[in-house]
Amino acid sequence: MAAAGFAQWGNDLYTGRRSYDIVGKRRTWYTIALVIVALSALLLGVRGLNPGIEFRGGSQFTVSGVQTTDQQPAVDAVAEVSAEEVPRVTTVGGSAIRVQTAELTAEEVVQVRGALADAYGVSEDDVTSAFIGPSWGQDVSSKAITGLVVFLALVAVVMTVYFRAWRMAAAALLALGHDLVITVGIYALVGWEVTPATVIGFLTILGYSLYDTVVVFDKVRENTAGVFQQHRSTYAEQANLAVNQTLVRSINTSVVAVLPVAAILFVGAFLLGAGTLRDIALALFVGMVVGTFSSVFLATPLEVTLRSREPRIAQHTADVLDARAPQGATTGDGAPALAGAAAAPSAHVVPGQHLGTAAQPRRRRGPKR
Repeated sequence: MAAAGFAQWGNDLYTGRRSYDIVGKRRTWYTIALVIVALSALLLGVRGLNPGIEFRGGSQFTVSGVQTTDQQPAVDAVAEVSAEEVPRVTTVGGSAIRVQTAELTAEEVVQVRGALADAYGVSEDDVTSAFIGPSWGQDVSSKAITGLVVFLALVAVVMTVYFRAWRMAAAALLALGHDLVITVGIYALVGWEVTPATVIGFLTILGYSLYDTVVVFDKVRENTAGVFQQHRSTYAEQANLAVNQTLVRSINTSVVAVLPVAAILFVGAFLLGAGTLRDIALALFVGMVVGTFSSVFLATPLEVTLRSREPRIAQHTADVLDARAPQGATTGDGAPALAGAAAAPSAHVVPGQHLGTAAQPRRRRGPKR
């Protein structure tokens, strides 16, 4: 029964029998997005990101076969060699400890290995060490930034050519920036280390968010292809119909994508303690949720805001609202209020007509002669 009800709801959204005024309330979505972006930027500025050893460089030790995953013995063992060094200790699975420090000399590495072996009651063969230079992390960072710039440039060019409208490309890029800032802000709030897997997750969510946005934009282009040949609805209303028609698809795609990522995040963070799985899963989880929000509530409203500044669309909107004026007052946001909606909430809405579009009055016929 629930599935049938959801399917009927989706069908009503597609045909226009039911509709949500998402585009008409775009100022609300802008306000919510700006507040969240501002908070994310504040978190990023105050707390900052926690770069992993791949980016800052240093020495890393892995103690295998431990009987306890208590991190304090590792801290005390490093302190015996270097009192000024505060290591970063994490649990890897249920029987390994990973210790990261700043760059140590060869002699200090040998001393730390012995101290860790004594602290956890294992042999020195169970303690492995490695040195990671900061130049490798800098190279990864520069390539990630280069890849991001190239990606955004290609997105702008491809979307401008495909949709023949730079405004859609601009709206999509603004939505992508929204997704990236919030995801990075959440990462700063959680405090997990930023690793190459995290960077991969950041780039992946941009592609996912863009995919969802393109689907919605394709429907917007289809609905608004002949908008100037009719005076029943405005450009904003036709774009709103497109968002409603793709709403169920966006929800289904997001749920299917987020569930396995959430499972990976839970397993990686709480069961296995695997840093790579945890890092990429957090970025994907937050990015997918935020990307779904932006593709539905930001991308198309932003595109409508940009298109509404065009003289032709502004004039068409004014003509539609003027022709509809006797039916009721406009909302001031490009969509009219339904006349008598409060008195007759169950009024019939014809297929293709969505919330905020009043039906044209029938002409009264004169008496038969």
